[in-house]
Amino acid sequence: MALLRSLSAQRTTINLVYSRNTSTNGGTAAAAAVANGNGLRRAQALHTTNNNNNSKNNNTNANSDGYAATDSETANILSTLRQVLQKQHQQLQWQNLVLSSVVAGNAGIGGGGGGGGGFYSHSTTRSLHSAARNQQAQVAPAEIAVDDEAKQRKREALKPVEPKPAGTPQRDPLDVSFNDPLAAFKSKTTWELVRAYVVYMICSSEKLVEHNMKLMKVARTLLGGRLFELLMKSSFYGHFVAGENRHTIVPTLERLRSFGVKPILDYSVEEDISQEEAEKREVESSVSSAGDVKDDGTMPQYHVDKSFADRRYKVSSARTYFYLNEATCERNMETFIKCLEAVSVDDAKVPRAVALGATFGTGITAIKLTALGRPQLLLQLSEVIMRTRKYMEDLVGGQGNVLTHHKTIKDLEKYYASVGDNKDVQEFLKNVTSDKEGILHLFPWSGIVDENSQLSDTFRVPDPQTGQMRRLISQIPPKEEEMFRNMIRRLNTIVKTAAELDVRIMIDAEQTYFQPAISRITLEMMRKYNKEKAIVFNTYQCYLRESFREVGTDLEQAKRQNFYFGAKLVRGAYMEQERARAQALGYSDPVNPNYEATTEMYHKTLTECLRRIKLFKDSGEDAKKIGIMVASHNEDTVRFAIEKMKEIGISPEDKVICFGQLLGMCDYITFPLGQAGYSAYKYIPYGPVEEVLPYLSRRAQENKGVLKKIQKEKRLLAAEIRRRAFRGQLFYKPKGNYVPI
Repeated sequence: MALLRSLSAQRTTINLVYSRNTSTNGGTAAAAAVANGNGLRRAQALHTTNNNNNSKNNNTNANSDGYAATDSETANILSTLRQVLQKQHQQLQWQNLVLSSVVAGNAGIGGGGGGGGGFYSHSTTRSLHSAARNQQAQVAPAEIAVDDEAKQRKREALKPVEPKPAGTPQRDPLDVSFNDPLAAFKSKTTWELVRAYVVYMICSSEKLVEHNMKLMKVARTLLGGRLFELLMKSSFYGHFVAGENRHTIVPTLERLRSFGVKPILDYSVEEDISQEEAEKREVESSVSSAGDVKDDGTMPQYHVDKSFADRRYKVSSARTYFYLNEATCERNMETFIKCLEAVSVDDAKVPRAVALGATFGTGITAIKLTALGRPQLLLQLSEVIMRTRKYMEDLVGGQGNVLTHHKTIKDLEKYYASVGDNKDVQEFLKNVTSDKEGILHLFPWSGIVDENSQLSDTFRVPDPQTGQMRRLISQIPPKEEEMFRNMIRRLNTIVKTAAELDVRIMIDAEQTYFQPAISRITLEMMRKYNKEKAIVFNTYQCYLRESFREVGTDLEQAKRQNFYFGAKLVRGAYMEQERARAQALGYSDPVNPNYEATTEMYHKTLTECLRRIKLFKDSGEDAKKIGIMVASHNEDTVRFAIEKMKEIGISPEDKVICFGQLLGMCDYITFPLGQAGYSAYKYIPYGPVEEVLPYLSRRAQENKGVLKKIQKEKRLLAAEIRRRAFRGQLFYKPKGNYVPI
């Protein structure tokens, strides 16, 4: 009887969905909504969304795989789902007939009557066989096709496999073509797949994406706060954002980990300010109270220009902070610390068992240095660094960072021989940072970061002809010196907290006019905190011409100063803005000439990092002295990294290479990697719905720019929805048994 009641309830659910399905063309979306536990109201809303999107997207967008995403594709999916619901309805009728027979036969079993002693009579048997034949005749041809496609997988599954030792984590083989929809989406419910498909359809519409922020604001006005929030959570927000706060994101983090993927947390609240306000803030905070002093050695790229003061210009894939006051920077610091705490709590839920391959310290938090201080200080510090390089080039010849010249203190003394025994020169030489291989820095950067050194007094170099000390930085007023100290204090507090919680920090790259200072400060944080493992990671943008040289220099510094080096390699977020600014201000374009050159730079830089890892490994040293994140949505680059790892002899278990993509993008790359035992991360944004609208707007624009990837993702989503439909798995509940490496 319990079985009867269970199947009766199942039949009621299917009949409810089936009746809805027969009255509308969007019934399959309703089925997905019911499976998600949100009832028919959400199903009706999704049905309306699907119809609206179908009317707006009439074009065909072909990708390199020869697939074309059209409205007929969506119609085919819906038609398939309707057929399956009809089939399930018939199956339930058949099961009901079986159960009736079971009940009738129970009397014969219990009392020995009926003369048969069996479950059912011959007439019942004939009826059941007839029903079964009728049902088999109604199987959709498409289902047979899907079964044919799965035959190879079934045969593999039937092969005898060696039993895994107790405690061995689940691992799947990796399809490096990234064309396996099951591996890509086994962590998703069917409702989430339908939602993703609808979101990508919208992202394929250029007009909708172009005006997405205006449309969201109009929707907010028309629907009111609560309905607008529900709409966003069932569409863009639900797809790209994990939740509103550190508590509501926990289920997402837990599910990611159960499928072998780890988190990079980012509190993605952004100010929605006008261009005028952004320009006003940036100009005011980028010029010293002493004025924008320019001399003969001034480099124009390190001075603010009102035309580019709104740093959001032509940037869709990076968040922008605009300085308001020191109190705002303090709040940003507290927010980053809360992210660290959230990651730490999530890490603690992973079983502490070496046999399972689980490790603490796998979580990551991303931060931006422009959130922690006045941008003027980063501009001035960047100019100092570049002017120091120019000074060294003029003094000894050659090009590049001071370290790359391999000059010693004695070499410098020869260059200053003409000035005699000058006390200022001797004091300068005393503060030069060097080792047995030569000079690392002309200035005591450790003192600048760790102590209360005054910037105005530190950045001075001797004239090789006269011995007179000259400034490489304009005089900084005491109040701004204090602001710099505050910025360094905030960063120190964040990194120290990360080290105590055993969480990694990734300091994001920013525009080239900030980056020399950001990299220099980040390397000093590595020197201070990366003594036993890589806690601090710097970010390198491979669309820049100097990327390979910069990474090589920093790797060399890490080796000579004996600290662990962490790097995140990205293609970059500011290319169009950088090109336009360089042309307008009259300095050389820092960006690679084309996409192919950027890919070559990325692969060349990654290969150099892997080569050095191999050297550590072969010499018996700790290979983890270098840790690299391949942060790329380009599957060719991911494949290149995997192939190079195999070629060089680096395994995922070495835990020196990891991969990262954004939440809601390129799941077909991230999840197969994590499930195959590679170290895989998702960049997890979170924050209140209304405060992450700028982030969502940028995600929509970024997806519009990568239509090729959208088409592949849509194709795989459609394949997985069809597969589940034919196999009766529309109500599939994800449950992973993977352990992140």
